[in-house]
Amino acid sequence: MASAPDLLAFYRDLYDQAGLGPVTTRAMFGGAGVFKDGVMVALVAFDQLYFKTDAETRPRFEAEGLPPFTYDGKRGRPVVMSYSLCPDAALEDPELFADWAGQAIKAARRAGRR
Repeated sequence: MASAPDLLAFYRDLYDQAGLGPVTTRAMFGGAGVFKDGVMVALVAFDQLYFKTDAETRPRFEAEGLPPFTYDGKRGRPVVMSYSLCPDAALEDPELFADWAGQAIKAARRAGRR
């Protein structure tokens, strides 16, 4: 398994290969945030990439069986965040990555306008 800095570099390179870069990464909560133009578009946690979702994009992730990022909150209650797992196939195909990551960028920008 790649080290955390290598994994983050790999994810940044995916955005560049897909024509969506540059992006930056910043350590957060034991993971990292992926930022495009100052907006968080993805989350890296437990060596997995999770894309930003909203009401418009979430059904696509659900239809593909891609779970949202969830963690244990107060009193052990699960907290579901608005980031869903990136499909494995997108990590190997720049065009497919561009499609999924592009939708995440749009969702993040919509959330930023609210």
